[in-house]
Amino acid sequence: MARWNPKKGVLDHEHSHFWRHRLVDLEEPNLMRDIFPYVEVPRIDFDHKLLPIDPAEDIFITDTTFRDGQQARPPYTVKQIETIFDFLHRLSGPNGVIRQSEFFLYTDKDRKALEACLAKGYPYPEITGWVRAVAADLQLVVDAGLRETGILTSVSDYHIFLKLKVSRRQALEKYLAIVKAALDKGIRPRCHFEDVTRADIYGFCIPFAMELMKLREESGIDIKIRLCDTMGFGVTYPGAALPRSVPKLVRAFIDEAGVPGRLLEWHGHNDFHKVLVNAATAWLYGCSGANGTLLGFGERTGNAPIEGLIMEYISLKGRMDGVDTTAITDVAEYFEKELGYRIPPNYPFVGEDFNATRAGIHADGLVKDEEIYNIFDTQLLLRRPVSIIITDKSGVASVAYWVNNRLRLKGDQRLDKRHPGIVKIHKRIMEEYAKGRNTSISNEELERWARRYLPEYFVSEFDKLKERARSLAAHLVAEVVESAAIKSMDPEMQEPVLQTLLELNPFIQYVYVTDAEGRKITRNITHIVDRAKYDQAHVGEDLSDRPWFIEPMKNGKVHVTDFYTSRYTGALCITVSAPIRNELEEIVGILGIDIRFEDLAKMEEMEKNGRSWTD
Repeated sequence: MARWNPKKGVLDHEHSHFWRHRLVDLEEPNLMRDIFPYVEVPRIDFDHKLLPIDPAEDIFITDTTFRDGQQARPPYTVKQIETIFDFLHRLSGPNGVIRQSEFFLYTDKDRKALEACLAKGYPYPEITGWVRAVAADLQLVVDAGLRETGILTSVSDYHIFLKLKVSRRQALEKYLAIVKAALDKGIRPRCHFEDVTRADIYGFCIPFAMELMKLREESGIDIKIRLCDTMGFGVTYPGAALPRSVPKLVRAFIDEAGVPGRLLEWHGHNDFHKVLVNAATAWLYGCSGANGTLLGFGERTGNAPIEGLIMEYISLKGRMDGVDTTAITDVAEYFEKELGYRIPPNYPFVGEDFNATRAGIHADGLVKDEEIYNIFDTQLLLRRPVSIIITDKSGVASVAYWVNNRLRLKGDQRLDKRHPGIVKIHKRIMEEYAKGRNTSISNEELERWARRYLPEYFVSEFDKLKERARSLAAHLVAEVVESAAIKSMDPEMQEPVLQTLLELNPFIQYVYVTDAEGRKITRNITHIVDRAKYDQAHVGEDLSDRPWFIEPMKNGKVHVTDFYTSRYTGALCITVSAPIRNELEEIVGILGIDIRFEDLAKMEEMEKNGRSWTD
């Protein structure tokens, strides 16, 4: 049988009824041990058949940040999901480059997040659901008012026999039943062919897909198929064989099962470092949808990173299609600052060093013209100026370049290489290499030296740290003054509580209690290394003239001082104080906590790097 192909202008061969693929039901699973031996690295075999590319007419991205992406990190809050969804909308643009985003539907938080994002009224990404192959789950989709849902339909014998404990025919019947139930409710099903790159393509997957296309024709409702490379086994090599060949998988579903390319999606994992190229290859061979997550979050090694898919899309299409690529930088900053995720420095497009060079000759080229060594105008497209990795070969001009980019100084604000602070930083760098150093200078080191020699340019950062100190200490002191032991105004009961507070919070330098007259009633509670420095401080000392005493006594509120130099230790400190009240709410004393700025800054840096104080 032949059918006219208007796109190619020839007759295409189409299998007759007698030649169509049928389900091959087995008693034992076919685990393809010659390709997947398990005790060794999987094999890649070839059938030497080459396929020409045949790109999909409409390529797009679909998102699973809130489904697969959440399975690789602590769950997002409703507010976080809203914010991230806004980023996806910006990346999608008005033409729906990111066409859809799938959501969990099972918990109250899931549903609240779904409702909040639906309320935004964005045309793109369209919100879809995800459910198990269980009829009862479909009601969640109906209740949410969604038009489409993903349905988990595992297709490899590993899943059918070893996980589900059923035969191929039983699995097929179960899957078709849930699809029919979805169609009866007017829901557009998207069947997730889990573990397709280890599946029997012609013995199960293609017959299953053919049955789905029959249901599509009967119902008039599109049925989508997501090809899930669950273990990252997909390969793009010319002549590679099924089931691992991405081109042959896509073409098998289109040519053999009759699935329109617009109804196919590729969903990959990065177990073998091929997740992005596999997705782009699926596009090139006729699959319209490439599924991914922001920053590649996903089970185990993760999914195709959406920021990477965006760049591939633009590269293949040759146009932006309304995509706001600067949203990629905003996503990265949000994940680092708000979610506490540490992005690897060399991560493409968003890592701290992704557009940096460390070779001296390259750095010299960048100073002269950044286009020589930059992949594209990263300032224009990502709001990320090109950067330099500093070594002893970099020169003073390179140091000035690094500082100006770090501080985002423009025009007349930019520092000249002869600026005294720049010269001092360069001198400090050369001293390192004079001592025998043979590694590049880290951004952390440069940042530290820039703060030391150019302090006037870091006032805002300093203010942020002060605010962090105020917030942290105010919370601590407000909690402690409610303790029964502290309220007792009995020093013997108070001091163990204060000692525990000190030990749990190493950034605290000194903690004490005064009575309502301002006289210190507790002994010196401080770290053992500082104990001798506080010899002058004694029980009964009159502190009633201190602002940290006067203000809480006056207004009954927690008081935070500005930074000052401690007269005992000489360290830069901040004091937080709060009133102690009795049962009648009368102020009977003041609790004071001195915090050492250096220790607080150290703690802040450790938290940014994902470490704790005790590491």
